[in-house]
Amino acid sequence: MKPSGIITLTTDFGESDPYVAMMKGVILSINPDAKIIDITHQIPAGSIQEGGLIIKESYKYFPSGTVHIGVVDPGVGGKRRPIAVLVDNYFFIGPDNGLFSTIIESQRHPDVIHLKETKYWMPNISSTFHGRDVFAPVGAHLSLGVNPFLMGEKIVNPIHIASPHPHKNNSDLVGEIIRVDHFGNLITNITWEHLSQFPMSKGLIIKVGSLTLTKISPTYSDVPEGQPLALIGSSDALEIAVNMGSAEKDLCEKCKIGTRVIVRRHYANIEL
Repeated sequence: MKPSGIITLTTDFGESDPYVAMMKGVILSINPDAKIIDITHQIPAGSIQEGGLIIKESYKYFPSGTVHIGVVDPGVGGKRRPIAVLVDNYFFIGPDNGLFSTIIESQRHPDVIHLKETKYWMPNISSTFHGRDVFAPVGAHLSLGVNPFLMGEKIVNPIHIASPHPHKNNSDLVGEIIRVDHFGNLITNITWEHLSQFPMSKGLIIKVGSLTLTKISPTYSDVPEGQPLALIGSSDALEIAVNMGSAEKDLCEKCKIGTRVIVRRHYANIEL
């Protein structure tokens, strides 16, 4: 795989501390020509599943050969392994804690490497900052074309976190909120492919919390300002939103990641 020279960073570090800058400094000291892109550093602290979702949503929009570094690592310094994952002509570098589960499970035979060759790490390793001392230098070396199979040994048992998938319950499709974005949109795990099982001509109910919606809107502006709607967002997933508002704040204060979302073909009462 030919590297693109691009390295992305996705972390839960926030932006008030120097941690992200330190990682960038390490990368640039190894590969001064690297192009470093911040996907986000606002993953909720320790939210491995949300970090994985963000990386999965984003990675394919980068050129083949891009190195994606993910650091949501509450178990840093413990027994979890540092790994590299090779999927779809991309590199993924981070902790073996389930962060890359959704990416790995999309492939029949992904290459997962336990990173053990310390010559590709920093000389001194902090037990609390593998993002800087392990993942950043490994990513930089990969961006220069180092063979990832020289960095460790292939494994077949990476840690897996099961992703929530929609399921049928009689005539209902039951999903859940998996992410709340910056705008307060409630993003679900129900995709357009799932919804295609529910012909719109027969009527549609979408229920989340105390809110009931009866159609899929094409755009946010399909409803008046301040009104709720359901639509298919840019990630091809069903979203609950408010035009010029926040569904999280304005509609469903009790809604959170894991809250159930029910889709039904015919008009009827839905008990949650």
